[in-house]
Amino acid sequence: MEFRMSAKEVDRLTLVREIEQGRISRGEAAGLLKISKRQLRRILRRYEQEGPRGLAHRSRDRPSNRRIAAEIRAVAVAFMKEEDFDDYGPTLLSETLEDEKGIRVSRETMRQWMTAEGEWKPRKAKVHHRQWRERKACCGTMVQMDTSIHDWFEGRGEEAVLIAIIDDASSDLLCRFHATDSTATNMSVLREYLRKHGRPRSFYADKASHFMTSRAPTAEEQRAGKEAQTQIQRALEELDIEHIPAHSPQAKGRVERCFRTLQDRLVKGLRRAKIATIKEANAYLDEVFLPLWKRRFTQEPREAADAHRSCKGHNLDAIFSHQETRQVTDDYTFAYRGKRYQIDKRSIRAGLRRSKVIIEERLDGCRKVRWRGHYLRYREIPTQQPSKPKSSAKPRKTQSGSHANKPAQDHPWRQGCTLMRAETKP
Repeated sequence: MEFRMSAKEVDRLTLVREIEQGRISRGEAAGLLKISKRQLRRILRRYEQEGPRGLAHRSRDRPSNRRIAAEIRAVAVAFMKEEDFDDYGPTLLSETLEDEKGIRVSRETMRQWMTAEGEWKPRKAKVHHRQWRERKACCGTMVQMDTSIHDWFEGRGEEAVLIAIIDDASSDLLCRFHATDSTATNMSVLREYLRKHGRPRSFYADKASHFMTSRAPTAEEQRAGKEAQTQIQRALEELDIEHIPAHSPQAKGRVERCFRTLQDRLVKGLRRAKIATIKEANAYLDEVFLPLWKRRFTQEPREAADAHRSCKGHNLDAIFSHQETRQVTDDYTFAYRGKRYQIDKRSIRAGLRRSKVIIEERLDGCRKVRWRGHYLRYREIPTQQPSKPKSSAKPRKTQSGSHANKPAQDHPWRQGCTLMRAETKP
C-alpha cells in the first residue's frame, strides 16, 4: 500500500538512519529535531516496530474529534439547495441556518460545503497583469460591440459615429454609421446583426450608460429580485444572450484593434469616394468595404460549428424598443408622458383593470401597448381640468373704504341715522 511522508517525516527518517549507522549521537539528533531525548526514544522504538510508517503522526487517516456529524451536514446541504436560497452566499446562509434550524456552522465550513455541492464558485484571485486570450472556438460564441467617435468624413459633411459588432472567433464584422451614440442607435445595429446571423451566446461591451446603469433598482425590480437594467440589458435577457461587461478598453481588444484598422482604411476609402453623408457611407460599407474586410481580415474559426441560435419566436421589433410600464385605472385608462389614454372596449379583458401594461416605443417611431402578450387598442383622451368653485361676489369699495353703492335719501338706514342724531342733541 502506497505511503506518503511529509517533509518533516522525511527529515526524521534521515536522522534515524544516521543514528542507526552511528554517524550521530542521540543527544545531537534530539537537538536537531528540537525534541527531548525521551521523545526520541519513543520515535526510535516505533521505527523498530513499524519501519518508516512508525514515524507518521498517529492522527493520520483518522477522523477529527471536532468533525461535524454527517447528519448535520445533510441538513445543511438540503437547506442550501432550497429555491429560496439560490442566491445566498456562505456568510448569509450560515446565519440563516442558525436562525431557522438552530445549527451553527462557520461561514468557511459553509463555503466548503457549497463549493463541494456546486452551489458556490470560489472567486478567482486578481491578476495584476494582462494575459493573451485565445479566440473563441466557433462563430457566435461571443461578439464584441463598441462605438468609435472619430472624424470619419474629415470635415467634409455630417458628423457621424461608427457602431460595430465583431465576432470573436472569425472577426466577421457588421458596422453602421449613425448621427449619435445612443440606446436607439445601438439597438438598431444589434437588431440588424441578429436578423442577419441569429442570436450569439454572449455579448461583450463596455460600461457605457446604454449598456449598464448606476441607478438604484425600482420597486418593481426589487420585487422581482433583479438589479437595475438598461433597455439593452433587458433586451439581451429576453433573448437569452449573456451580457459580459468589459472593465477596460484593453479587455475588448478585438473590437478596439478593429477600430484602429477602420480609422485608417475606411477613412481613406470614404475620402476617395468623396462621401460626406451617413446614407452614402452606409451604402459604401455594404457595397465595398465590408466585402473587402471579409476577404482580408476574417479567418476560419477552429471549429466549423456555428453557435448562433435562431431568432424564430422572438419579436425583435418589440424587444428592441424603449419599454415602460403603466397601471390601468378602474375606468380602463392610463397616463403616459403627461397625456391620458383610453383602452378600446374591444381590447378589454378580464384582469386588465388595475394591472400593468407595457408601453413600447419602437425604433420606427410607432407606439404599442402590450398586456400579457396581447396588443391593445387605445386612443388619446383630452385631459379635463378641474373646475374652480365660484366665489361669492363682495361689494366693491371706493378708495376711501366706503361702499360704492350709497343708500337712497329715503332709505330706512338713513332715517335711523337721522333719529339718532336728533336724540343726541341737547
